[in-house]
This record gives sequence, structure tokens and C-alpha cells, in this order.
Amino acid sequence: MITVTVSQATLAEDALAQRAYKDPSSITPHDARTLFRPFFDRLSGLEEGSREYSYVRNCLIEMNLSLVQYAASRFKHRGHAEMQDIVQVGTIGLIKAIDRFDLTREVEFTSFAIPYITGEIKRFFRDTSWAVHVPRRLQEARLELSKASEELRTRLGRTPTTAELAELMQLEPSEVAQAQQASNGYNSISLDATTTTGGGDDSESALADFIGFEDPSFDLVDNFRALAPLIAALDERDRQIIHLRFVEEQTQQEIADLLDCSQMHVSRLLARVLGKLRTGLLATD
Repeated sequence: MITVTVSQATLAEDALAQRAYKDPSSITPHDARTLFRPFFDRLSGLEEGSREYSYVRNCLIEMNLSLVQYAASRFKHRGHAEMQDIVQVGTIGLIKAIDRFDLTREVEFTSFAIPYITGEIKRFFRDTSWAVHVPRRLQEARLELSKASEELRTRLGRTPTTAELAELMQLEPSEVAQAQQASNGYNSISLDATTTTGGGDDSESALADFIGFEDPSFDLVDNFRALAPLIAALDERDRQIIHLRFVEEQTQQEIADLLDCSQMHVSRLLARVLGKLRTGLLATD
């Protein structure tokens, strides 16, 4: 256990500080505000990286976790993030504030730490709330676009044009168009979500029903087009065999009876012709 004497403190403050070193989680937010100065004064006199420095620093973190809870509560209904995740991110902001705080600034630690904590939480939402990742400059432009759109809509009584938005935001129209396009990536909708089709019975269909798919018939059309000149180049008997087998769908025995030959001979002829066509198709790919 580390014994600390807090300079320039009352006996009550000294007793409170000793309790804080033993059990920092037991310190109330009010007492934490009272103790921030003697604790930071103590921290500044220790060698960074030492065991005692880490202990005092950890006490400061635990004593001020209520600041994180306070800041995180303002974001609990924003997005789909769990409260535990928001608190963890806010704690990173608290640690940064502790590491950068300077007693010579004559400012309350609470006033110094809250912007760090909320800034870290806002950065977390900015980086994780988007359904599709877009550059940070476009994420920030989206917020400005939203404000400008609302202002012009109120002033003009209609939806503003891209040129009007660009003039107000002092951006190029192309940059505004990029921000408008990026806004579409902020939220995503499940393909199982339903939408009204507009029919008289107000029937609903899933969004997935409106998504196109690859039709295998296209490959069949391509093959037919590629086969046409190859079949035209066959001799008359080979073309007749192909026609009887694949157009009229006759069996090899029926073809053999028509050609007055054996079924085995028809099989060999078919294998030869099909091999020739297959080689021709592969050569055209």
C-alpha cells in the first residue's frame, strides 16, 4: 500500500485522500472534484512509468469514471451502440485528459475532461454509425449539408437545389453532390424489409424482390450465337445428325434406322461432331 501525504490540504482532505488511495471507487463525484488538485500535484512529482505513478494515475481514472457515465448517458439513445461500448470509449477520453492535464492552467479538471470524453464518444459514433464506410471529410460534410438543407428549406419553402446548397456551404457543386451521395451510406435497410407496391390492395413486397439476378439464359444465347457458324460449317450428314438428335430429339437407334447404319456408328458420329463443336466453342472464348 502506498502512503501519501497531500500537501496544503486540511486534515479532512488528507483523510479523504488516504481513503481514495485505498479504495478510489468509493469516492463520490463531489469528493473527486475536491481531490483532483492534490492528486495531480502528487502525480506531477512522480516518475512516469514507475509503479507509484501508475497507481496514482489509476486512482484518478477510477475516481472520475462518473464523468464518463455522465457523458455517455447523453448518447444512450443514439444509434445501436451498447452502453458498455460507449463507456469504454469515453474512458479512453478520460485517460487522455488525465495524461494531458496541467495544474498551471488553473482550470477545473471536470471542465477540462468532459470535452475529451465527449469528443472520443462522438468520434466513435462517427466512425462506426455509417452502414457504408465513406471518407471522414464526407462524413463531416453530411452534417453541414443537413444544417444547410434545413435552413434553405425553411427560408425558401421548398427543397433547395445543389447550386443553392453549394453557395450557402461555400463549396463546389460537385462537393455538395458527393456529400449528398455519401449521405445514402449512413443508414442501411434490410433486404427483408417490405415496401408498398402501390397496387389497389396496398400489397407489400420485400425489397429483395426488386433486385435483379443473373439469368443463365444469357449464357445459352451466347452459346447459340457462337454455335451457329460452327454448325453451318459442318457437312450435310453431320448437320442432319445434330438436327435429328437435338432438335427432333430422336434416339440414336431411330437415327440409325433413318441413315441405314448401326446405332454404334451413330454414337461414334455424334461423339466426333460434338467434339468438333466443343473445340470450336473453346477457341472462340
